[in-house]
Amino acid sequence: MNYPHEAHQAREFAEKAMTRILDEGLPPSPDIYELWYVYYAGISPEVTRALDILVSNRQKITEDRCRDPHTRFLSDARNEEMIRRAGDQVKATIKNVTGAVRDVKNATTSYSGTLEDVSKKMGGAKTVDEMRNLVSGVMNDTQKMLEHNHKLEQELEQSSTLMEELQRDLEQVRKEAMTDGLTGLANRKAFDAALDRVSSDTQSEQGSFTLLMVDIDHFKSFNDNYGHQVGDQVLRLVARTLIEGVKGKDIAARYGGEEFAIILPDTNLTAGVAVGNNLRKAVATKDVINRTTGEKLGRITMSVGVAEYINGENMTDLIERADAALYTAKHNGRNQVAAAPTPMGKRSNGA
Repeated sequence: MNYPHEAHQAREFAEKAMTRILDEGLPPSPDIYELWYVYYAGISPEVTRALDILVSNRQKITEDRCRDPHTRFLSDARNEEMIRRAGDQVKATIKNVTGAVRDVKNATTSYSGTLEDVSKKMGGAKTVDEMRNLVSGVMNDTQKMLEHNHKLEQELEQSSTLMEELQRDLEQVRKEAMTDGLTGLANRKAFDAALDRVSSDTQSEQGSFTLLMVDIDHFKSFNDNYGHQVGDQVLRLVARTLIEGVKGKDIAARYGGEEFAIILPDTNLTAGVAVGNNLRKAVATKDVINRTTGEKLGRITMSVGVAEYINGENMTDLIERADAALYTAKHNGRNQVAAAPTPMGKRSNGA
């Protein structure tokens, strides 16, 4: 998991995490520390909800009770176990196929010897019974050879089926590792990889692309007023709107907490601002409804910062420019889109 915080924020979250760990009498292990840091940073609604439930139920917060949400939401243990099992299955399959191939090889050698021996004896056969016995022996050995070949075919067919299943399972693991569990969007890891890929393609093709940083306005207040379940509902609503509003090669990701990021390949700043406004307006039309009571809780808005990639720019600078534009949109009243200016002496390919 990535932690996109300024130094002063990180210190604040770290202090809160350590204080809570000591207050609860927990061991300050890396996993326990990470869990409570993530809780106070608010970057995983799943972790927040799990720990809030523990607190609200007045259960003693133990190391064992902390281990479960860490394993489910922060650990790669599930993926590692899947990969380990896949490796074991591949080894077993190779062993079975190798054994079948060895049996066929031995049978083929024996069969070849039998044919050679029969060929020699046939020249000296003097009676029909002798010929019949020789032919019968060849037929028996031929049947054994066919059985060995059939066994090998079955082993190969089973191994092929197993490999296809493993390929599907591993692809599912790969997708899960690159997907945000709550919203279904690309996660931060997938976003970082996509940003590097798009920037590389853009440089080689002398094209342009635009980055949008999106933040839900007043999300913390909304979360505090109506609870984390409704907060999760809001995150999913925004994610669904982003998915519906992007197209083709566009990539929408959850950047962290209530912040999202959108990569728009082959898009200049003007077009990027237009996309940002369309998404902002689409979100503002959605009613948030408490699914438990049916009560309408109002509507939400979001602010957007837009930056166009500049030739040779590193991705950290691009993200910082888009974040600065997002801050401008927030500062100017929220529910709006702000564009990052192009630095002096620089130009984008879309200019």
